Amino acid sequence: MKLSPTSAGLAAAFVSVVSFGTSGPFVKPLLTAGWSPAAAVTARVLVAGLVLLPFTLAALRGRWELLWRGRWRVLGMGLIGVAFTQLAYFAALQRIPVATALLVEFLAPLLLVGVTWVLTRRRPGLSVLAGSVLAVGGLVLVIGPGAVQAVDPVGLLIAFGAAIGCAAYFVIAARPSEGLSPVALAGSGLLLAGVVLLLTGATGLLPFTATFGEVPLLGSPAPWWVPLLVVGVISTAVAYASGIAASNLLGSRLASFVGLLEVVSASVFAWLLLGEELSPLQLAGGALILGGIAAVRAERPAPPADQTPASTSVTASAVSG
Repeated sequence: MKLSPTSAGLAAAFVSVVSFGTSGPFVKPLLTAGWSPAAAVTARVLVAGLVLLPFTLAALRGRWELLWRGRWRVLGMGLIGVAFTQLAYFAALQRIPVATALLVEFLAPLLLVGVTWVLTRRRPGLSVLAGSVLAVGGLVLVIGPGAVQAVDPVGLLIAFGAAIGCAAYFVIAARPSEGLSPVALAGSGLLLAGVVLLLTGATGLLPFTATFGEVPLLGSPAPWWVPLLVVGVISTAVAYASGIAASNLLGSRLASFVGLLEVVSASVFAWLLLGEELSPLQLAGGALILGGIAAVRAERPAPPADQTPASTSVTASAVSG
């Protein structure tokens, strides 16, 4: 049975959020062993790019003009969607709590709704507005109500920059492919981002330290490269490739709302693999996020207004999908 584009997109999005959610239990041992967050994310991005390299080459099949034709998507994905977003997030962590930084970064779907509103000059439907309220409320419950607190305004501003980068990731992923497959876009973008992050670490902009001994992994000692390989292959390579495919099929708005399930997935894996408590509030928050996704999915696209300029319609379609 052939899946519809929406069903295929939702399946790809599910693979993406589950893959992203596995990162916590496997990155945590590296951080515990003395890796700085910037070093850990640089290593995972480089590993992911190298893992996807043969698949990228196979997808291109020598058609290097596809990379040139899609150069702005590759540059946007690598520099903004991955490198800038990661750098902004970890820079924010130096000033504000993790929960607060996560909450601000995952406001990306609301940014996309707002940008569409401005570009089209058309108020979002009630189902989208209701879905936004449900999703953000669920996000607060999953991350923890303590994330809403008075913190360093500079840290909040940097975290908001991460939210913009996250929103840009969904927009870039949803743009017309022009022959560049999701795997090729993910592979080339991750390699570019890895090089940029490595150069950033070399400049000392962020703390960049790593250790190369055994690390505690799920209750047993393991070589440092084992969790790095898992997080590089599953939590990064698979996650980005499937996430880009999902955005291309669903559009950036719906894909970004489904992406909120990443925090639910991360909480579930922390409970299963690390024994961290999964509270009733978090479960209720996950249900609210699902309700918000369903509400956004139920929105019917409005017919284009006659007075809307063509250029605005094209730009807005890339944002709203």
